Amino acid sequence: MPVAPRRRAVTSRRRTELGLLILGGMVVGFAYVLASLGKTASIPANVGPFLGVIFGLALVAHLANRWLVPDATPVILPIAALLNGIGYVVIARLNFKLAGLQAVWTGLGVAVYVLTLVVVRYSRDLARYRYLVAFAGLALLLVPLTPKLGQNINGARLWVRLGPVTFQPVELAKIALIIFFASYFVEKRELLTVPTVRIGNRLFTDPRPFGPVVLAWGFSLLVMTAERDVGFSLLIFVLFISMLWMATGRVTYLVVGAVLFVIGAFVAAHLFGHVNDRISVWLDPWRYANGIGYQVVQSQYAFGSGGLVGSGLGLGHPGLIPVASSDFIFAAIGEEMGLLGTVGIVMAFLVLVGASLRTALVAKSDFAKLLAAGITAAIGFQAFFIMAGVVRLLPLTGVTLPFVAYGGSSLVANYILIALLVRVSDENVQQAVPPQADHRVAVAAG
Repeated sequence: MPVAPRRRAVTSRRRTELGLLILGGMVVGFAYVLASLGKTASIPANVGPFLGVIFGLALVAHLANRWLVPDATPVILPIAALLNGIGYVVIARLNFKLAGLQAVWTGLGVAVYVLTLVVVRYSRDLARYRYLVAFAGLALLLVPLTPKLGQNINGARLWVRLGPVTFQPVELAKIALIIFFASYFVEKRELLTVPTVRIGNRLFTDPRPFGPVVLAWGFSLLVMTAERDVGFSLLIFVLFISMLWMATGRVTYLVVGAVLFVIGAFVAAHLFGHVNDRISVWLDPWRYANGIGYQVVQSQYAFGSGGLVGSGLGLGHPGLIPVASSDFIFAAIGEEMGLLGTVGIVMAFLVLVGASLRTALVAKSDFAKLLAAGITAAIGFQAFFIMAGVVRLLPLTGVTLPFVAYGGSSLVANYILIALLVRVSDENVQQAVPPQADHRVAVAAG
């Protein structure tokens, strides 16, 4: 008898997930048909196979959840799949060749999602290999600097070419650093929180525990600077400070981080031309409309022409924005789906972040709690940085919009991140005391 409620709860979660996946697939399929009607005035001939692939990949991930994480939250995977699908529709509308590549990367992302769930059966296992993971992460950061392997694209040396495949190792390095920071901060939490070193009449936090983690963080930023990248340098810095604050609860670290950020931004703006260019374009893009500000200016026109409800899928001109399928896909969505479409994307990310934060809050171990919080911060801040950059709330950083923008390495890395999230979510229920155990204890006590 005590087992029945647990079975009903598990079945309910997976049924909810399946229902949300079907609903999201219908939205994506409808958007795909609308985009084709707007562009060619005809229903696409491949709509059947397209829907088959969409529902097929979603079903594979859902069955993996039923098998490997039956108690996980039913929200995270459907939201990620919806964002992925909407992004694919916009990419297909802009560049059908890139859409084909994105479909391949989506299939690989789902495969890696399942593989992550198979390999990582307990999140605590990751903490045991933190130094090995940190070393792997730093090595991945160095790979783009390797002669012949590293590729310089759009001024940043972030890519590695292996035969016909080009990818960004920094996306995987980001995952490794999250795992390392979470494990190290949890182990050294007391030393990082309680002042133990006396200088004169005052107590200060012992600086020695900061050594390994500051070394990893500083080395990461130096490498990213050498690769002439702004976005991931900022993301790694924010991850470091936010996870340190979440682990210790000390506001002092946030203040110190803000001061270091201001100093770093000032120095970078004066030492690196591309950073200064992005700040100048952010302040007044129309002054550079015929040069470095052309992309930003076109994105502003796209938002303006989109208005409240957009020009309609397939009826706008987002192709006028350079690199619209990756860096500026949010502007393409704004033109053809309007303010309502962009607000929908923002709300989807808010729901994803909210569900992930809830997973972190109820996690049963300190490591799992900080790991889930770090993953949430990575996805949330990355989405915020690129969307804020496109609408000129912040200078443009150049990171990709998670799950939405074109980019294979980003897509695969983000599927790994949500796999780790659902693993932690499943553990939150699995590690709770089952009802039958409580019944046996009561009988024994009686």
